[in-house]
Amino acid sequence: MSVYSMTGYASAQNSTATPSQNTEGKTPIGQLGLEIRSVNSRFLDLSFRLPEDLRQFEPALRDLLVGRLKRGKVEVRASIESNAAGSVADPSPRMLQRLNAVQDNVRAWLPAATPLSVADVVRLCAAEQTGAHDWSAEVMPVAEKALQALLGARQREGARLATMLLEHIAQLRTLAQQAVPLIPQLVEQNRQKFLARWKEAMALADGTALPEAAQDRALTEATAFAIRIDVAEEITRLGSHLDELERLINKGGEIGKRLDFLIQELHREANTLGSKSAALELTHISVDMKVLIEQMREQVQNIE
Repeated sequence: MSVYSMTGYASAQNSTATPSQNTEGKTPIGQLGLEIRSVNSRFLDLSFRLPEDLRQFEPALRDLLVGRLKRGKVEVRASIESNAAGSVADPSPRMLQRLNAVQDNVRAWLPAATPLSVADVVRLCAAEQTGAHDWSAEVMPVAEKALQALLGARQREGARLATMLLEHIAQLRTLAQQAVPLIPQLVEQNRQKFLARWKEAMALADGTALPEAAQDRALTEATAFAIRIDVAEEITRLGSHLDELERLINKGGEIGKRLDFLIQELHREANTLGSKSAALELTHISVDMKVLIEQMREQVQNIE
């Protein structure tokens, strides 16, 4: 199963014509256009911007999108463009009679009103043809076409995000492997350093040899300190989170929310690694990890 991004754009158009008595056999009605834009969101948030002639199709469009999309802020825009500019409408005698009657009625009340021009008549006839057309046979096929294109765009973007995340996971594994050999060495170094300073402090205080009981106490304190700075557990948990991240990405599907949770856990382990670090090498590793994890967090926000 693929990984899908919540970010995408697609559009589709369909030109429509009706039978006529002219030489070409068709009277151009207009072009139906539909655009779908989507960005990231915690939930599925749909909004529609439809012309008046297409408002009746909003429930069907909503059902279509809900059945195929799970998350994202999605905006659907539709438009109807008249083809009158490219082809002159052929007014019927009945239409001309109506326009003439309306004009006479208006001028009876408003004698100073400007008479209709040929361009006005052509424009009104084209608008009449477009508005009277039943778009039910075109809207859903165009919407399905646009939705398929959107899913393709989201899938391609999701594949790019998945590749980037897998690369970052590999880099985090490398950093963790660099930290593993440092752990026992750093623990022993700090244990010995703590014990040496304890002996030095006792010698300065008494001027005598360190008693055996004090030496045992120093050893206990040194061991406790070594345990506090031991980051082996954090490295193990970090590896476990990376395994789960990789498994989810390879599985695909609706994984965005789970990925976001795991990224938070990774960030927590990297922070703990940095706070417990007793050596500059581990500090650098922790900083590099947090940079990679923050980059992953930004991209995971876009995954469905």
